[in-house]
Amino acid sequence: MTHPDAGGNELHDLTAVELGQLLTSGELSAREAAEHFLSRIEEANPRLGSFITITAEQALDAADAADTEGTWARTQGRALPPLHGMPLAYKDLWDVKGVATTFGSAAVPSSPAAQDSPLVARLRADGALSLGKTQIPEFGLNCYSENHIAAPARNPLDPSLSAGGSSGGSAAAVAAGLLPVAPGNDGGGSVRIPASACGLIGLKPGFGTVPSDLVNGRVDRFGAPRFVVSGPLARTAEDAGLLMDSLTGSIGYREAARRAEPAHGRRLRIGVTRTSPFDRRYEVALDPESDIAVQAGIARLEAAGHRVEEADIRYDNRFPEAFQAIWTAGLAESDLPEAAAPVLTELTRTFRARAIGRSDAQKEAAAAILVRIAEDCRAQWGRYDAVLTPAMALTPRPIGWFTAHDADLDYELQCRYTPYTSIVNVSGVPALTVPTSWTASGLSMGVQLISAHGSEADLLALGAQIMNS
Repeated sequence: MTHPDAGGNELHDLTAVELGQLLTSGELSAREAAEHFLSRIEEANPRLGSFITITAEQALDAADAADTEGTWARTQGRALPPLHGMPLAYKDLWDVKGVATTFGSAAVPSSPAAQDSPLVARLRADGALSLGKTQIPEFGLNCYSENHIAAPARNPLDPSLSAGGSSGGSAAAVAAGLLPVAPGNDGGGSVRIPASACGLIGLKPGFGTVPSDLVNGRVDRFGAPRFVVSGPLARTAEDAGLLMDSLTGSIGYREAARRAEPAHGRRLRIGVTRTSPFDRRYEVALDPESDIAVQAGIARLEAAGHRVEEADIRYDNRFPEAFQAIWTAGLAESDLPEAAAPVLTELTRTFRARAIGRSDAQKEAAAAILVRIAEDCRAQWGRYDAVLTPAMALTPRPIGWFTAHDADLDYELQCRYTPYTSIVNVSGVPALTVPTSWTASGLSMGVQLISAHGSEADLLALGAQIMNS
């Protein structure tokens, strides 16, 4: 599904795959690409708030080095890395050597990082250039990217609305043509939510698919499964596959998306559910536009030959409280001094205090509940090749809609907006959000597809089928 206004022949209109082909062949220099996207960022960032930090000088130095490498490699007949000269940017949760990492918080001392985070190092080794650090909510907690240190990340489809979160700055940048593609990370929907809000495709891989996600192990010290994984935000499934090939160090994701055909040409059985694990805890109501997106997704999958049917999926009512306890547990272990509390957002301050107040035994009990829920979800979803849900229950929300002065209401509103994503993080399996419809006001709406461990390539193929139809 393409935007009604899509088209054009500028560099930023090219897909990441097309841009990469020009960079690899030498038809386009890395400096030319970097200068083009930096110019776009300079013009649009005051309006969209995509970036916290722009590193133009470092980017151009890296581009010149890439051009020197490219000239030598072509002369010698050597292969170039798969992301040679590709302009990227990183959420301000990841360290980039020589650049301050703010974590989106006024409470964090600002000093240059001594080295790259493992994911950044992986993409740098594959030839990518960093143009800067993108906007996030404080510590990446929220599904909207507003904090105390920089302008909010706005939705390019309607700048009065949020780009989502926590990869909101990255999503806005890709959707507005400030970046060709971007990595994000997802601990409760942080890739899928902003991708859906901004009309992009967003992939949350299964836990462990991206090697850099394993640096802290598979479970936390309370026995809970790790939630956070790294994945791409892109305008096309093939672009997402290109970045997945580099994130995983393997080959096959881009090709699966290009073929737009699940493995072995299978006709898949896809279950549809509009039920969420937050339905009984909060007043979750599906916006009519969300249901239109679901119906559009069903129609496209059926047109591609898949069998689509309603699925009776039921969730444990203990999920909301157990998830919140583990989702916020890391705040209790941060190195923030108590003097920093006044400059934290209300949500961070409130949930940090509660996390500190919970005993290890309480957190272990919550972790045990989540382990059982994860097993149950995998069993229920496993009756199908994939499960389709709405991507979001509501249309993208206005800037300031989430109540910064009331942490509990803020959290409730987030759950009512995006009730379908966090359960997938707990379950550890992959999921993809893909746009399927446009509202009358030009907003993107979409669906989420959930599948089993190791099915990321099939999800990208399904996403390509939907977007190409």
